[in-house]
Amino acid sequence: MRIWGISALSHDAAIAVVEEDRAVFAAHAERYSRLKNDRYLNQDIIDDALQFGEPDVIVWYERPLIKKSRQLWAGQYAFAMDLDDLPRRYLRRFRIPGRYKFEIVGHHMSHAASGFYPSGFDEACVITVDAIGEWDCMAVGTFTREGYRSLRKTRYPNSIGLLYSAFTRRCGFKPNEDEYIVMGLASFGTPRYVDAIYDDLIERRDGDYRLKRNVHRGIGDWLPEASPEDLAASIQVVTEEILVDIARWARRVSGLGNLVLMGGVALNCVANSRIARESGFDDFFIMPNPGDAGSSLGAAAAYVGLPLRWDGPYLGTRIDRPYRHREILDALVGGEVVGVANGRAEFGPRALGNRSVLSDPRGPDIQEKVNKIKGREPFRPFAPAILVERAHEYFDLPVQRSPYMQFVAPCRRPDLFPAISHVDGTSRVQTVSRSENPDFYALIEQFSERTGCPMLLNTSLNRKGEPLANSWDDAVGFAAATGVRVF
Repeated sequence: MRIWGISALSHDAAIAVVEEDRAVFAAHAERYSRLKNDRYLNQDIIDDALQFGEPDVIVWYERPLIKKSRQLWAGQYAFAMDLDDLPRRYLRRFRIPGRYKFEIVGHHMSHAASGFYPSGFDEACVITVDAIGEWDCMAVGTFTREGYRSLRKTRYPNSIGLLYSAFTRRCGFKPNEDEYIVMGLASFGTPRYVDAIYDDLIERRDGDYRLKRNVHRGIGDWLPEASPEDLAASIQVVTEEILVDIARWARRVSGLGNLVLMGGVALNCVANSRIARESGFDDFFIMPNPGDAGSSLGAAAAYVGLPLRWDGPYLGTRIDRPYRHREILDALVGGEVVGVANGRAEFGPRALGNRSVLSDPRGPDIQEKVNKIKGREPFRPFAPAILVERAHEYFDLPVQRSPYMQFVAPCRRPDLFPAISHVDGTSRVQTVSRSENPDFYALIEQFSERTGCPMLLNTSLNRKGEPLANSWDDAVGFAAATGVRVF
């Protein structure tokens, strides 16, 4: 049995392929079209999926007619009346050979399944928070041997995800794309408008919340004299407080010790860290692609209804080239910024070693140098990729492992590693294990032996506004545009 899960027509389209109970392929459409957050599929990604064989079943990640009912209620008549985006009709545009069965899974169930079934947990509480699904914007439930049980749902227009996106726009950035910039910007501000947000925009309840107005189209010029930094700091604090409230309620009501976080809001690694420290759960899992693209895997997983054999996030296009450890190591030790494009591409928004730009994280100038290469805002730091056995020596992590850059932690010596330390002294940590990425682990290990530093600066192999490099041609194009050698 070969199942395809598909997420498309909203943002960041993706396809995942599951054979029996193993995830064998998962990729983003944007990596093929080279259009950032491309909402549409293309024949190239379908052809890559077909390398694993024709689908027996295709599972769509949300219920389109229920979504259209919400669009009608919200006055989005053009979207609601567009019948060309119905999934069966839409898929006829592509060459998908064979005869397959077509199924549909609810939006938040796709999120929940994409987190729980690869987690390795026998049972867990699952919290999914995003901008909006069909109608639901937040859901809490449990997976046990008896299956999934819903504990709570919060419906549109009550969306903490939409509120954060409204503040993203208010701060001058692109909503549904630049929320991670607002999260980073928050550390430069003072959360002086927290009370104003609660007074004007949102009400806290026991493990829940309600918006005081619909913010789907933004909040306009709310508090026009406020600085973007202070607005970012304020909405970040409000988001953290509400998410911690939800997690504490879920821990109390579910009685379970394991927590799975999913939905686009689970990309907020600062909030994730507060949840890990303050919610009372014992163990945590966040799939490396918790947003809608990851729901392609979740749709397939929900159809299978069994734990997935999950070997990690390296499920995309393969670049089949020798890993040139010695040359990469010599360049890094010599102070060079290098690119690595090798093996299968990461499924998720963050480069985890196979489509990465790497450098020595020490020294006062490296942050500015790498930001200039990538065309990013100069205030933005980079992630440290550190040997998992050494991580707690350098960072006060709230969890034992952080393989997908989903938690921040105070850096114990930010003075030594300014490029991977934010202005507040924290770092978004990637712990690297030999079992999940042996080549990347070996490179860091060898760098540690040569320099005494068990970590590398790691960022994505792309320039601002571009998708991650997918093919070797993409990597060559990055090298030509930036002057960075790619191995």
